[in-house]
Order: sequence, then C-alpha cells, then structure tokens
Amino acid sequence: MDKTPMTFRFPGPARAFFLVLFSTAALAGLSCHTVSGQEKGHYMTVTKIVDGDTFWADNGTPLGIKVRMIGLDAPESRRTGRKEIGYFGQESKDYLSEWLTGKKVRLEYDVGRYDQYHRTLAYVFLEDGTFVNAKLLKRGYAVVLTVPPNVKYADEFLKLQRKARRHKRGLWEESLDQTR
Repeated sequence: MDKTPMTFRFPGPARAFFLVLFSTAALAGLSCHTVSGQEKGHYMTVTKIVDGDTFWADNGTPLGIKVRMIGLDAPESRRTGRKEIGYFGQESKDYLSEWLTGKKVRLEYDVGRYDQYHRTLAYVFLEDGTFVNAKLLKRGYAVVLTVPPNVKYADEFLKLQRKARRHKRGLWEESLDQTR
C-alpha cells in the first residue's frame, strides 16, 4: 500500500477560485476581530434603556445597536406578550436609566456575539472603567444568569451576587422582601 500523502491538483481557474475563497475567509475573520471596538476602545453613547439589562446605543447606524448585558438578568420592567412585570423590575430599569442614559460605553464581547432576538451580547464598561454588569449585580439590581459559552466573568458575578444578597442590597432587601 502506497503511503504517499494525497495531494489535490486543481486546474488554473479552480486554483484561483479556492485561493480567493480561503483568502477572503481569512481576511473576514481578521477584520471581524479588529473592528469589534473592544480592542480599540471604541465608545458609544447610550440612547435608551429598555429594562435593567438591555439598552440601545448609537453605533453610527440609523437605528443604533440593541445591547443585552451578558451574565445577568434583571426583572422585567414592562409587560410583554409572554412576560409580566417582575418584582423590582422598575427599580432596576430606573437605576440603569439614571446611571447610563447619555453616557458613553465600551462593549466587550465573549464567545457568542448575538442572542436569538438579534441583540448584541456584551460586557459593558463606562469611560472611567466601571464594569456595568458587575455593578448591577453588586448593588442587587439583577441576578446572575450564565448562558454558555459566554462565561468569562461567571465566577466573579456569582461572588458579587452572594455579597449583595448577604448585605440585603437591592432586590434582596428585607423590607422589600416582606412586600411580596
């Protein structure tokens, strides 16, 4: 049996086609990585808060970009087709609105870039370096929601949630807990 490695020989036009195809794929992967904004420190202005974990930002397009923060879940602040307003939902939205509206944020991405609703999934940072996702958990305005493969800060987020609960912050407050 011949142990010579198999090689493929393509005629000139086919060879050119595959060369262009693979070069384009390699460049596309490179360009997606370098223009993501997280490496260059690109900041966008927050234009609208949807609820305690979702907002719109101006990315230079007519509609802007809808961002869902990774690693957390805030209670619903409005009634939708399938969901009711959640306990502490309005407080969570108000806190994020007060804190982010009109501010500039930088997005950091994990493995999965979009969810099933086509929202951009991101960790969010203010210009001063404040990690918004972490601060929401630390203050008790959201709970941890880890959805693999986006698990970069999962351990840190769990520690912050435990501390907020232990110190009865935000939705963990005893006085609020008794009103349920």
